[in-house]
Amino acid sequence: MTPSPRQHDRLVGLIEQGIRAGQHLGAQVYASLRGKPAVNLAVGEAAPGVAMTPETLMLWMSATKPIVAAAVMQCVERGELALDDPIARHLPPFAAEGKDAITIRHLLTHTGGFRHVPLRFPEHSWPQIIDTICAAPIEKGWEPGKTAGYHPRPSWFILGELVQRATDQPLPEYLREKLFEPLGMADCFVGIPENIYEQYHDAKRIGMLPNTEGKQLAAHPRTSKPWLIACAPASNGLGPTRQLARFYEMLLNGGTLNGARVLQPDTVEQMTHRQRAGAYDLTFQHRLDWGLGMMLDKPDRRGRMPYGHGRHASPGTFGHGGMQSSAAFGDPHHGLAVAAVFVGMPGEQIHQRRMDELLTALYEELKLANP
Repeated sequence: MTPSPRQHDRLVGLIEQGIRAGQHLGAQVYASLRGKPAVNLAVGEAAPGVAMTPETLMLWMSATKPIVAAAVMQCVERGELALDDPIARHLPPFAAEGKDAITIRHLLTHTGGFRHVPLRFPEHSWPQIIDTICAAPIEKGWEPGKTAGYHPRPSWFILGELVQRATDQPLPEYLREKLFEPLGMADCFVGIPENIYEQYHDAKRIGMLPNTEGKQLAAHPRTSKPWLIACAPASNGLGPTRQLARFYEMLLNGGTLNGARVLQPDTVEQMTHRQRAGAYDLTFQHRLDWGLGMMLDKPDRRGRMPYGHGRHASPGTFGHGGMQSSAAFGDPHHGLAVAAVFVGMPGEQIHQRRMDELLTALYEELKLANP
């Protein structure tokens, strides 16, 4: 049975409080415990005048990144790529401007060294974007594998290009075939085909992501048609939160879900355990631990780390948030999978506080809080 909102009055109250404060129009929140639904909330509006439902497709922003990391790791499992391969082995132009030593592992742990390459997305084509990144220099003084700093976008286009070259398949199609369809994520896309976009749009099933930081409600271009039909491997995953949570149910289950195996257990182990520990992150200006494509919780920083998982998350919790809007993660100690997206970007400080409050309350309502 799907839980009703009345069973989670505190969570609903927090979301409605944010609606009244102008932080967001609404939210979707989904959680499962040991594979069984525990929270399934759709509160407020998906766009002005459009009610939120559990079937609304939400923009995940950077919570997309672990999906693409899993695709890379599938290529590693098949021997098409290796974590310590230099990128230039598979994409020779990438070696330009001091980037020859950067490896696939460096990109998955955010230690590559080209964080802020200016990109014209979605105006430029995929090949143009790849050419721009390949021509960019490594950051001055950066030591690949040692210097750490979150890479918001460019490195993920490169990872997507590696998957395409390894599989001879466009990344959006590959993700659908090898991850979303086997995992029952039927309404999920990274770069939604235009004809399918029109179907969801006409049915009013695509959520808006407005900028709510100012006094005027402003639609963010990332939920416009040109952004959503293009492929941004770092940030334009789209789908209901309950389906995004299935990805974490798979990871918590060692790479399989409902009889479909998409990753081997040792691959899941690598992705969800520390590959980068204690390094100071130049982007977040905080010491953060990473697996492969995922941020990891630590007991001395729970509730305070940027884009964390709430104050009660277990030390082994792994996942990824999205800019001022989303969180998705798995907590292996509890067998808890969570995905949450707010319809509104109110600024970093407000978002960090509201998400921390929501996730902390979720643990407490499910009686998973630390004593």
